Amino acid sequence: MSTNPNIQFNYSPGIQSLIPLFYAAWADRVLTPSEIQTLTEKGLKLSFIKEEDLLLIKLWSNPLKPPSKHLFKYWEISIKNAAERLEEQAYVSLVDLGLEMAQSAAKKVKNDIVVSWDHPHIRKELESIEEALGSVSVKTYETIFPAEADKNQEQEEKIKQSFDIKAMTALLDDDYAAIRQKVKTILSDPNFEYKTLRNKDEYRSQVLLWSKLLAKQGLGAISYPEAYGGDNDMGKYAAVFETLGYHDLSLAIKFGVQFGLFGGSVLWLGTKRHHDKYLDAIGTLALPGCFAMTETGHGSNVRGLETTATYDPTTQEIEINSPNFESGKEYIGNALHGQMASVFAQLIVGGENHGVHAILVPMRDKNGRLLSGVRVEDCGYKLGLNGVDNGRIWFDHVRVPKENLLNRFGDIDEHGNYTSSIENPSRRFFTMLGTLVGGRVCVPRAGLSAAKSGLAIAIKYALKRRQFPSGNSDQETLLLNYPSHQRRLMPLLAKAYALDFGLTYLTKRYVDRTDKDIREIESLAAGLKSYATWFTTDALQECREACGGKGYLAENRFADLKADTDIFTTFEGDNTVLMQLVAKGVLSEFRKEFHEEGTVAVLRYLGTRVSTAFSELNPFIIRNTDRAHLMSAEFQLGAFRFRERRLLFSLANRMRGMIKGGTTSYDAFLKGQTHMLALAEAYVERIVLEQFVR
Repeated sequence: MSTNPNIQFNYSPGIQSLIPLFYAAWADRVLTPSEIQTLTEKGLKLSFIKEEDLLLIKLWSNPLKPPSKHLFKYWEISIKNAAERLEEQAYVSLVDLGLEMAQSAAKKVKNDIVVSWDHPHIRKELESIEEALGSVSVKTYETIFPAEADKNQEQEEKIKQSFDIKAMTALLDDDYAAIRQKVKTILSDPNFEYKTLRNKDEYRSQVLLWSKLLAKQGLGAISYPEAYGGDNDMGKYAAVFETLGYHDLSLAIKFGVQFGLFGGSVLWLGTKRHHDKYLDAIGTLALPGCFAMTETGHGSNVRGLETTATYDPTTQEIEINSPNFESGKEYIGNALHGQMASVFAQLIVGGENHGVHAILVPMRDKNGRLLSGVRVEDCGYKLGLNGVDNGRIWFDHVRVPKENLLNRFGDIDEHGNYTSSIENPSRRFFTMLGTLVGGRVCVPRAGLSAAKSGLAIAIKYALKRRQFPSGNSDQETLLLNYPSHQRRLMPLLAKAYALDFGLTYLTKRYVDRTDKDIREIESLAAGLKSYATWFTTDALQECREACGGKGYLAENRFADLKADTDIFTTFEGDNTVLMQLVAKGVLSEFRKEFHEEGTVAVLRYLGTRVSTAFSELNPFIIRNTDRAHLMSAEFQLGAFRFRERRLLFSLANRMRGMIKGGTTSYDAFLKGQTHMLALAEAYVERIVLEQFVR
């Protein structure tokens, strides 16, 4: 017998008895944590399995090594043949099929030690595995017994659908249907049973275990290069993160901190020496880590961080120091579990400050003990996300080798001199931050998942709950039959679809980004992150109210959904601050457009403005208020585009006037803040509407 599962199939009778069980476990192309546990713990201890068969069981129980199409087809054909031989039996189980296959194989093997493969002891051992694996899915059963497929098809034909659910699902799943389904399958495993845990230590331990199980499935490293266990696919990572948001948001954030922020900083800010040394361990969670950027005293002002990283040429070390309490790293995820941190600090070389850089700083030893000079305080209980171990971190003159500097954009050479491929410090800073914009791409997707969950709960409840009889009837009216209830929920449902398409557009732009369009993508990410997370908090509140007292019960999830997503509006950047950045980005593009094209740009803008103005004013001037006109995508897009351009033009004129009148640029921006926020919202809504129409 070959131990390579993809070469030849002359398996022993013992292995033949297990093939139906492995086929059922792998039928959805995913081996879940409980299935792995069952097949390894029970399969490897079967009394009739020979020593030489153990390696094959281990290979088939590896979630990262699914059976080849050739092998899977062999399993299917073998099982169907066994099913045909047993067709006269009233009921056939996976164990029956396995024993039939083993008996058939035993006839071909001389000196087989098992006399009868239907021995009660053997059957009992196999049945314990079948029971632990759970029931076989309908689709799996149909492939083995085709006659059953005809019955189920008849039942499906009786169900009338108002639209093509498969087509809608495919649209929403975009390019990542397979990975989304894989994650949903894993989350459906008993090991991921949803629980409401109020003890933070117990909750943190559960989330850490879940994260390790996901890492074992290869999901943690999915965005890393193939050389480090990944698929080199940021789109897949975003789809995984979004799907985790349907289950438990603490898990989504823990996953994001470890594999997205910490691992992403090493991947995008480091070079090959860091990738080779750390990425594999990060992707498997053998090295839990932190992303230590935000400080108590400066919040969103990353450029003003006070933590210092001073190079000592005599020892070729970098000394990390928190000069005061306010310079402590604030709200750091993985602070209690982390063994290393990507610390963002002012890099000082030869007495000169070269701005913010990231340095890898060990925090704990393998036994979890804090290293000398590192101080960590638990943030304690929070409004939500209590499964995430947030903490505060200070460094007291902690020394690390200069090789720990993540040196993609700035390095210290062998002579102790600072070098960088980007000479301008400001451009270097924004280029560095631009590589980390993935967090702002992913966070709103998980937030929207929570809003979708809330909407699904509220709408399904409104289709069951009745209130007050109608007319002379004793039958009470469904909540969703009230126009007021429809007005509460249906626009939110429509907006959730719109935002899904908008966020998919953002993700595609980010995955396919180039150096030329990264600044535009940063503005888009900041705007959509803000707009979508504000939508989530508003939608969940409305959904909770729409469910009345039932929505207030923890068992119906709104307590956790509302509490866990509330922070989404301020992490990865405070929404109000981000929307100001969006407006600045739009203004910069506007100024660049006029600077580069001069009079042509002015004429084009005025032409656009006038034609769009007619579109917007049309219903009021000529009284064209028929439904078809008002509902047309062309009219609506024209109105949204006009609003954005009008706000942009008026803001630019206002700022220009203030600065010409002697107001400083900083004060002009302060006075124009509310105007800027209105422009940013108009910009985002125009983008979302364009994607919805498309």
